[in-house]
Amino acid sequence: MKITIFGTGYVGLVTGTCLAEVGNDVLCMDIDQKKIDQLNQGVIPIYEPGLEAMVKENYQSGRLRFTSDAKMAVEHGLFQFIAVGTPPDEDGSADLQYVLSVAKAIAEHVTEYRIVVDKSTVPVGTADKVKSLIETALTARGVDIEFDVVSNPEFLKEGSAIADFMKPDRIIIGTDNPRTTELLKALYTPFNRSHERIIDMDVRSAELTKYAANAMLATKISFMNELANLAEHLGADIERVRNGIGADSRIGYHFIYPGCGYGGSCFPKDVKALERTAKELGYQAELLGAVERVNERQKHVLFNKIHQHFNGQLKGKTFALWGLSFKPKTDDMREAPSRVLLEALIDAGVTVQAYDPEALAEAKRIYGNKAGLVLCKTQTEALNNADALCVVTEWKNFWSPDFAQLKLKLKAAVVFDGRNLYEPKQLKAAGLTYYCIGRPVTSSVSG
Repeated sequence: MKITIFGTGYVGLVTGTCLAEVGNDVLCMDIDQKKIDQLNQGVIPIYEPGLEAMVKENYQSGRLRFTSDAKMAVEHGLFQFIAVGTPPDEDGSADLQYVLSVAKAIAEHVTEYRIVVDKSTVPVGTADKVKSLIETALTARGVDIEFDVVSNPEFLKEGSAIADFMKPDRIIIGTDNPRTTELLKALYTPFNRSHERIIDMDVRSAELTKYAANAMLATKISFMNELANLAEHLGADIERVRNGIGADSRIGYHFIYPGCGYGGSCFPKDVKALERTAKELGYQAELLGAVERVNERQKHVLFNKIHQHFNGQLKGKTFALWGLSFKPKTDDMREAPSRVLLEALIDAGVTVQAYDPEALAEAKRIYGNKAGLVLCKTQTEALNNADALCVVTEWKNFWSPDFAQLKLKLKAAVVFDGRNLYEPKQLKAAGLTYYCIGRPVTSSVSG
């Protein structure tokens, strides 16, 4: 099948590449000429495990191409996927300007039947806006061309996006036209062979499903962080609590790991956008507001622990920081807890020596030559002359450090762990003071 993808960001590039991988003829369009030139030269703008090799293989086979020509893009594919960004507006609502800009381009150049597929995460009612815009533009052109608008939300996790697309747990298709539903089912046949994964529904329900999924997962995280903070006051161990409740099949172990807050391009933005949608309808979505407030507060937990441990005397100290990306297996630092921590430390007069396996270039792009921030090439380099260590992202190469070496390296012999990676007794035995989330503080001095 011939497929057009508007947008070569995270969702667009992964979607286009995976659709090309199963034999489709895919043309990806982006208004950023520099990005298109880089893709045509084999330079991938994002880090996602396995993506670079798959892009290059499909590009070389001719199944995957890149262009900045909107007319060519509209002429190419029966399916016109809109996979552009929907960043949060100042009031928290999703900014639809890029989605509607694509719809306008499609309306200007379409000459025959097309299926417009909203792949971007968009508020309920966006498909109606896209449809109305195209209808108005076609009327202005004086032409009568049939088209359908479909909601087909993505459920890709950064770090495992290719597996999520190639072997999805569900494929949501929201349409108001049974014929279009069948065409989408045909498109997704290669990803639906072992058992039925397609769930078809009306457009508005499909749009809400995406927001509901992310809001539910964010709620689980904030709930566990709330419990972790309570556990500290009660003298309980949140890791034991997590095991106790996770054993309940109704709850499960997914997304109940306490930490220093969630980040990324989806959860913060989508929770805010859903809350804003409710507010526009006159409904007070109190739980959604609480989820976001708890998360914002949680991003400051590590700094508060640091400030308390050092009695506010932070100026002139040097801290090692392991982890910059909001989660492992990505270079994405959008809304990352690391940013809140390192900025607070630098504002307090601390020199931050940071290391991340993939996000150093992104950190350089965001912060440039920011005073007080040193980007290190290895995790060991980050420890040089450091007073303390902060662990913010749970990359696997941080899981089992040499604690005896940490004791020798760190002047204050203290570790602040935002992801509960380590066993407190082990650090105590190594002579380290250890702070984590929702567990009793362990100190070689205080016992």
